[in-house]
Amino acid sequence: MVPFRQFLLKIHSRCNLACDYCYVYESADQSWRDRPRTMDLATVRRAAALIAEHARAHALAEVQVILHGGEPLLVGAARLEALLRVLVDALDGVAALRLTLQTNGLRLAEDPALLPVLARYGVRIGVSLDGTPASHDRHRRRPDGRGSHAGVARALRLLADGPYRPLYAGVLCAIDLTADPVETYEALLEFAPPRLDLLLPHATWHTPPPGLPGRTTPPSAPPGVDPEEPVPYARWLCTVFDHWYEAPSRRTGIRLFEEISVLLLGGTARSESVGLAPVDLVVVETDGTIEQADSLKVTYPGAPATGLDVFAHTFADAARHEAFRARQRGRAGLAPVCTACPRAEVCGGGLYAHRYRPGATPTPFAAPSVYCPDLAVLVDHIAARLSRDVPAVVASARSVSG
Repeated sequence: MVPFRQFLLKIHSRCNLACDYCYVYESADQSWRDRPRTMDLATVRRAAALIAEHARAHALAEVQVILHGGEPLLVGAARLEALLRVLVDALDGVAALRLTLQTNGLRLAEDPALLPVLARYGVRIGVSLDGTPASHDRHRRRPDGRGSHAGVARALRLLADGPYRPLYAGVLCAIDLTADPVETYEALLEFAPPRLDLLLPHATWHTPPPGLPGRTTPPSAPPGVDPEEPVPYARWLCTVFDHWYEAPSRRTGIRLFEEISVLLLGGTARSESVGLAPVDLVVVETDGTIEQADSLKVTYPGAPATGLDVFAHTFADAARHEAFRARQRGRAGLAPVCTACPRAEVCGGGLYAHRYRPGATPTPFAAPSVYCPDLAVLVDHIAARLSRDVPAVVASARSVSG
């Protein structure tokens, strides 16, 4: 049994944005409609006790608790402080507690009471930002249609400069093919993020990625070099990679590129997106139900569900659940076309949700990623760059993997 080390708590299930690509509100699974807006403190206490029990049982030196939503900061400063106190007290003397929070950023600038609370508990903050003002506001709008970039920019400036800089974990950016890749990267750098995550839009063989409406049939053999194959996401990412790689003095960490590099150099990356490391993240919804990763919401209604909850079950029960075990089998859990591919150890079949194809056997996730051709080109591109410079990069790459 692989123990969980990451516990994602949905402390608020609604949002103050209406992003058109949101995997929670705009996808196949609509279970959020039947859940309470806010996680009750009794649920927080029970989840915290179970996290401590799990850490103690597996002698974990550290656990990570991720506060998520919806928009988690909608709970307000007083409720946020109360639930953070519960978590800290429960893990005291059991395991080091690493607290992080993922937010759209708006409340950080609107409510001056929030950042002092987060600072008191050392909560690291990740903020979603989709590049330039025009690119960001194309998708990440308020419910009344107004853009949100200006508000997010104010929040990021609070984090980038001054006393709250130590809380700044980085920026998440969803890739938009209509946005220039270099302009997007430069716009993100304006806020001096310690790290960037460039995220492929959640998509499946049933609901193909934006810009690739015809990608509905998985490859029957490992991808080769086919100049006719449309790989716009690879082209976008390779452009950013080259710009990033060739300007080390202005470089920030980009998780996807770093993890692919580490894997190519024989290291181990801890990511759901690439590599074969077993999944060690579990989700607790506002009502206490225990679920798999939110990305599965894009596949079909009820896909993340396990039938478990924190009041009647433990995280050991969840770790034994077949849904989690299926995502911890490494190479043996990949589709045949993936196991035959020389990139399998690096690509890892791609994000589990992106493999979904109705009718695939033995499970609907027994297919390569819908981004398979793009991932192949990206991996090969990075490998070619590293092969020329490996003596110079191997030491830094190993430090990333460690």
